[in-house]
Amino acid sequence: MLMTSLGRGDIFTIDEIHSRFGKDTWQRKVFSELDSALLSEARPFPCIYGVAGHKAGQIRYGFAETLTAEAIAAALDTYLPHAREFGPNTSLALFEAPSDISAMQDYFERFWSLLKGVADIDRKPWPSEIPQETDAPLWEFCYAGEPVFVVCTTPAHVLRQSRRSSTFMLTFQPRWVFDRILGSERAASKSFSVVRGRLSAYDFVAPSPVLGKYGADGIREAEQYFLGDANAPLSCPFHKLKD
Repeated sequence: MLMTSLGRGDIFTIDEIHSRFGKDTWQRKVFSELDSALLSEARPFPCIYGVAGHKAGQIRYGFAETLTAEAIAAALDTYLPHAREFGPNTSLALFEAPSDISAMQDYFERFWSLLKGVADIDRKPWPSEIPQETDAPLWEFCYAGEPVFVVCTTPAHVLRQSRRSSTFMLTFQPRWVFDRILGSERAASKSFSVVRGRLSAYDFVAPSPVLGKYGADGIREAEQYFLGDANAPLSCPFHKLKD
């Protein structure tokens, strides 16, 4: 029986995906799409650190017929305690089985409902140094005491190809990955310049104005997690995720 459920917290390396899932399974198909995008030389993917992590085998991947808060929490429980062992550009990518395409707003609402559900499941208290109000300048999603940057990609995205995937997909990247990369103003400026240049070439819409360094004036993490096709901020529907 193929291990397709995240209920047990199953996460995989690239080699494990190739050995456990046949070429005709939906798991291999959705992974192959991401693999092709990250490895493309003709059309370089904008997230240079995601590309580096993928090439180095530092990213972990999970699959679920339907992504639920319980499944996501189980995967994070497996991933986060060992994330630093996986490498400096690690992240966790979770795929859902392909289904009929929904409206962008439906994906947006579902994304935030899932994050709130994961926060409700979390047994550890919210870190005292991170504000709980989602509109606070230093707010960031946290799980098991770990600040984590989250990205949602969907099949509803057309113009913003960097946020498009053939199925509903979530990526979780620990904050310490960014702290290492963007630790100085010079490093941050250089990194954002490279990424914005790639975004301009990759997407059919200008880079979103809400993108920026964590804690910078006017920047809100919650607005960066889910970007629509239009360059209008999408505010988190919850004042707090964890009560």
